[in-house]
This record gives sequence, structure tokens and C-alpha cells, in this order.
Amino acid sequence: MRAVNPEAGSGDVRIGAQLRACRLAQNLTLEQLSEATGVTRGFLSRLERDATSPSLATLLQICEALSISIGSLFEPPEVQRIALDDAPRINMGGQGALERQVTPRSESRVQLIRSSLAPNASGGEALYTVNCDLEVLHVVSGSLHLRLSDREEQLVAGDTLTFPGRAPHTWTTGVDGAEVLWALIPAAWSGSN
Repeated sequence: MRAVNPEAGSGDVRIGAQLRACRLAQNLTLEQLSEATGVTRGFLSRLERDATSPSLATLLQICEALSISIGSLFEPPEVQRIALDDAPRINMGGQGALERQVTPRSESRVQLIRSSLAPNASGGEALYTVNCDLEVLHVVSGSLHLRLSDREEQLVAGDTLTFPGRAPHTWTTGVDGAEVLWALIPAAWSGSN
């Protein structure tokens, strides 16, 4: 009687996208990674597409060249959910604004703020800046008038505007108010600071 080996689980381990993201984040080409590891460019390309699986020794070489731990490829991503009703209220200084931070306070890469703006709400008469590199403003409903030092923009539902956070600006709403999302990149502040 012949011994039967148990079959591996049907869940494929997919690490290719993570390896590719790590390589690209370091501005490495497949050729450069191939030279650093001694693994062929073709094999690396197939690996990044999850079309092949590496040996443990090969995977260790690749991880060492990318300065990542092998374990990080198998860790589940950190996922946090915040219901709008549970999102903490914050005050960005506007008048007639109910603002909630809908990203975790510990998240420093981005800060997303949901603002319910009353009719004729305002960010104030004086232009202000936010301590971030980039602001993205998306109007969910209603309309918003944004004033920058060199221009003015009238935004309606569905419009999105991207501008430097350190650019002096302010805003007002019309008689219908507005619901808007502000993304601040990186976060202007976080609970971990």
C-alpha cells in the first residue's frame, strides 16, 4: 500500500503585489533587483505576478535585498472601521460647521474629515493654512465657494479640488449649505503625536 501525502490547502499565498510595491517604493527596476539577488529578471517578474512560487532561500534573498522581513509578507493588513456616528467631532475653526474625523487619530499618513456645513457657513474672513502638504476637497452635496490668495473656485456636488495645504484659503457655503470631505495629506495632527 502506498502512503498518500496530504494536499496543501487550496488557499494560495499571494505575495507578488507586496514584493512589487516594495521594489517600486525603493525605485528599483527588475534588473537592479535581479543583480542584487542573483535571481533572474524573468523569475522576479513571474513572482510579482504570482505566476510562480520561490523557494525559502530565494525569498530570503529577495527580502534581504528589499530590506523587509519575510514575515511582513504574510501579515494581514491593518484595517480599522469608523462609523460616521462614532467618529469624533473636531473643530477646524469654521463657523456653522459640524466636523468629524473619520480616519483613526493614530493614522498619520492621511486625515479625512467629514463636514456638515450649515447654510452660509464660513471658514472665516481671513485666509488660513493647514499644516499638511496636500488638501483634497470633495463636495458630496450642496455647493461651496473656495477662496485662495490668487483665485476663487465655485464647487458643486461631485466636484473635487486639490491644492497645497499651506496655500492660504477660506471657504463659504450658499443658502443650502453643503456636505464635504476634506483629505489632509499627511494628517495635520494625529492622536499619536
